[in-house]
Amino acid sequence: MLYSHTSAHDKRQALRAKLASGRLLRLPGAFSPLVARLIGEQGWDGIYISGAVVAADLALPDIGLTSLEEVAERGRRIARVTDLPALIDADTGFGEPVNVARTVQELEDAGVAALHLEDQENPKRCGHLDHKRLVDGATMVRRVGAAAEARRDDALLIVARTDARAVEGLDAAIARARDYVEAGADAIFPEALTSADEFAAFRDALEVPLLANMTEFGKSPLLAADELEALGYQMVIYPVTTLRLAMAAVEEGLQRLRDEGSQTALLDGMQTRARLYQLLDYRGYNTFDQGIFDITLEDD
Repeated sequence: MLYSHTSAHDKRQALRAKLASGRLLRLPGAFSPLVARLIGEQGWDGIYISGAVVAADLALPDIGLTSLEEVAERGRRIARVTDLPALIDADTGFGEPVNVARTVQELEDAGVAALHLEDQENPKRCGHLDHKRLVDGATMVRRVGAAAEARRDDALLIVARTDARAVEGLDAAIARARDYVEAGADAIFPEALTSADEFAAFRDALEVPLLANMTEFGKSPLLAADELEALGYQMVIYPVTTLRLAMAAVEEGLQRLRDEGSQTALLDGMQTRARLYQLLDYRGYNTFDQGIFDITLEDD
């Protein structure tokens, strides 16, 4: 009902256990707690909270304009309503290593199971845009080290993202990833790879879990889940998929409502009131209320 019945620590341990199984974990992006509830109901492996989506939902581009507080609050609201582990985008850590340490602890307190940090300069930009700028490898190593030292729950998964493929080339990106693992990263997120062969090259070079980003309209091919599993990847995120689906439907629906003057023709494409109430568990709240407040007191 109101909240998850699984502790944050248990979610983190569950994520690590799933990663140890060797199978591919699929994490769709949730742009709201209600979407997270639906992802959980459908039995996915986890939930992804995208920094680009947090920015877009605030009508901002993904160029480092959101704050730690905005990201942490979105993470808290989503983690609160689901028993699934949530992976959150921590961008560059919002500053220098000491800022990274605070970021890790704020997100840890928000209840997420995992976070990823990237090696772009601050402010960053979307990983599938051109003209990204990276910090030097030593700076990112300090970020990762600060993150690993700052976490209070050892089960919190720290993922290091490298955007170096598009800036320095594949070999440099792999070399950076190795350094990040040495600094304490539990997993690696190679961003904006351009072919299945490049995904395979990362797998051949590293032994830690790898995360694939299957974002639409980006630089990476949209590989199917079975292809990624065959390549040896342990996680895949679909960061903006649900937002894009929703916004396309909203845009079309608003245009038709404006032009036709009625939503009657749109009803078949809408979630019904009954389905929404089912997802929100109205029946459970009603039962809870009755159990608490419908009390009959007998006279002495």
